[in-house]
Amino acid sequence: MGLFSKKAKQQTETADIAGQVQQLLLPKSPPVCDWSCIGVRNRMAEGLGGDFFDFLPTADGCQAVMIGDVVGHGPAAAVVMSLLSGYIHAKLQAVCSVHHVVDQVNAFLKSFAARSQTHDHLFSAALFFGIIDPMTLKLDYINAGHPPPLVRRGEEILALHSTTQPLGFFDIPEDSVRSVQFRQHDRCLLYTDGITETTAVVDGELFGRQRLDNLLLNHQGDHLEFLDTLLAEVMAFNGQDRPQDDCTAIAIDFHRERIG
Repeated sequence: MGLFSKKAKQQTETADIAGQVQQLLLPKSPPVCDWSCIGVRNRMAEGLGGDFFDFLPTADGCQAVMIGDVVGHGPAAAVVMSLLSGYIHAKLQAVCSVHHVVDQVNAFLKSFAARSQTHDHLFSAALFFGIIDPMTLKLDYINAGHPPPLVRRGEEILALHSTTQPLGFFDIPEDSVRSVQFRQHDRCLLYTDGITETTAVVDGELFGRQRLDNLLLNHQGDHLEFLDTLLAEVMAFNGQDRPQDDCTAIAIDFHRERIG
């Protein structure tokens, strides 16, 4: 084996190990709830990626859900993703405030960005972070520059648009927090831009929001069947074995009426 081949093999093995370690930071499975069914699918463009997501119980009995996308992909994005994931875990143990958690995460990223004028752009991320009260099915959230989660309600699609800029640049105003009241039979889809920005190899057309909306409206299976269908359609649209960008999708089906 030549020196170049040996070095390439070592780099591949190192990336594989790093990818396996990164997967340990992501939840093995969604929480089991009596008020909803939650599913997730995640495919990285490389062994390492910048997409991150989690489902965390809060101290007051609520359920936090987050999905985000660090700038870029590969090793640099994976490092920042790991920092973010651990920091959010730690902050959520101390306080159950959507604004406080996101504001502190933003300050955390800004502190790293300030150390480098060359790599400061790497310490930024889009993030959707929310806390659901299982009793009322109310979600308080901040959408920091992330693709809008979609709520299917009957024949209607509701979009939870950005409420502030991506993290790592500017302060997060307190009025960035929004709320949505879920209803029985709603389906909420959270996703990263690797889904909608997937392009067709032939003509470069984007998969786009319209295809995503149509699939969400028309699919009649359960949340897991929906996620499998979504990822299969994205890959078929692209026509390649590996996604162009990291792809993550979370589906939450609400099957209980709110209490009170």
